[in-house]
Amino acid sequence: MQRVFITGASSGIGAALAKAYAQQGAVLGLVARRKETLAQIRAGLANPERHHLYALDVTDHAALHQAAQDFIGATGGADVVIANAGVSQGTLTEYVEDIPVFERIIATNVTATVATFHPFIVGMKASPQPQQCRLVGIGSVAGIRGLPGAEAYSASKAAVISYCESLRIELRASGIKVVTIAPGYIDTPMTQVNHYRMPFLMPVEKFAVQALAAIAAGDSYRVIPWQMGVVAKMLRLLPNSVYDFAFSKAPHKKRHL
Repeated sequence: MQRVFITGASSGIGAALAKAYAQQGAVLGLVARRKETLAQIRAGLANPERHHLYALDVTDHAALHQAAQDFIGATGGADVVIANAGVSQGTLTEYVEDIPVFERIIATNVTATVATFHPFIVGMKASPQPQQCRLVGIGSVAGIRGLPGAEAYSASKAAVISYCESLRIELRASGIKVVTIAPGYIDTPMTQVNHYRMPFLMPVEKFAVQALAAIAAGDSYRVIPWQMGVVAKMLRLLPNSVYDFAFSKAPHKKRHL
């Protein structure tokens, strides 16, 4: 019976991952800001009485640490920790009012990932089977090349990808697997506000199935869906001049939600 701790669990990818793991019989620790929504999510899961809820903001590191310690105390540890909490909003550097937005996105998407993993590493190293333990960072294809109008979001997801790579190498000798999942366009509330075409848009339930398989396999890096992985590799190979020309008129995410 796996013990799985998930941030950003009240909607979208986090809620879909919680449902998929619950169906496999896992015991879950679910973190999100909205207590009532978390309770609704738990009520719809298999074996709802098993699961632990933590209503908090992941940028509150003390509260996040306490939640992690509570989950460890209740379950004896964690086998899978998924730092999924994230926010997305259009930002433009020329507007001074966007600087606090930039800071909030970095704090939620990057620093909170570190704060999510931190309480679990010592216990995972001491586990009888550390090679079965997983730390999972949720990146994005938006972190592979910078997107116009999304300076903060692209920067945050690029940071998550690089951070998880560094952590993966650091923990290699321990046996703990660090898995980076880079979603493409997944049908969630975060993407439903986009007013432009989203290629290879994937239902969130299908994404969850593929993500669980990648996590179980201990994949170091997986883009889902795979078609976006191919596109991302091609974009990475483009000379800057070609990429800049092609994407200079790409649609922007709204600055204010």
